[in-house]
Amino acid sequence: MKYRTAAVSGQFYPESALQLRSEVNAFLTATTEEGIHTHALIVPHAGYCYSGGVAGCAYAYLKSIASHITRVILLGPSHRVALQGCAVSNYEAFATPLGLIDVASECYPPLLKLGLVSSCDSAHLLEHSLEVQLPFLQCCLDNFKIVPIVVGQNSPHTIKEILNVLKVDDGSTLVVVSSDLSHYHPYQQAKILDNNTIDKILNYDHTLTGEDACGCFSVNGLLDYAHSQRWKIKLIQKTNSGDILGSKKEVVGYASFILY
Repeated sequence: MKYRTAAVSGQFYPESALQLRSEVNAFLTATTEEGIHTHALIVPHAGYCYSGGVAGCAYAYLKSIASHITRVILLGPSHRVALQGCAVSNYEAFATPLGLIDVASECYPPLLKLGLVSSCDSAHLLEHSLEVQLPFLQCCLDNFKIVPIVVGQNSPHTIKEILNVLKVDDGSTLVVVSSDLSHYHPYQQAKILDNNTIDKILNYDHTLTGEDACGCFSVNGLLDYAHSQRWKIKLIQKTNSGDILGSKKEVVGYASFILY
């Protein structure tokens, strides 16, 4: 089996399986609102010491639907490879310290045929934006496969079409969009920028740029799709690295949302 090995284990999250499971489970203890069937998450992808708590507050909403989810569409920005369009890979599974997760590669042919994605292993090889989501999924869900897609420059329409083709409204599919907010602005300026971005997201404004969120292309497409499906959006948690570390010269913003 050809599988992608963990690239940021021991850097963004613990290398020890025991420590990793314990840390993620601690993040998942957040209180949730009852009666919500979550269709999608928007969650950050920094090191767990920075944004794990923010992500965990959204992932906690999967507890009540875990047995229903059999497929997870993962969309995250490309940090290592200059990418136009979207990239899938030839990996049959993705590895974390918690084990292997099978890829639902049967989802790829229709996307490739329509030109909505291309195949590029190198875009996935060192990419952390998808990898850091995997241990959360392993701790939240039971039996599931993933459809990992690295997203480069794209129109919202392309991402929306990918979600349409994959029929993500089938009740057994979860969409996870991986994105941080603003990067390396002074604390007060970052708070203003991030609050504006959060307002845009809550109003289905799919014109976000890289200055708003590094995963803007995925977020824009999800928002376009969510609006067409009349999904609701709820902000779950927000913070920035300055709140966590205390250093407020150059901070990175984090927020998590559920769509339901």
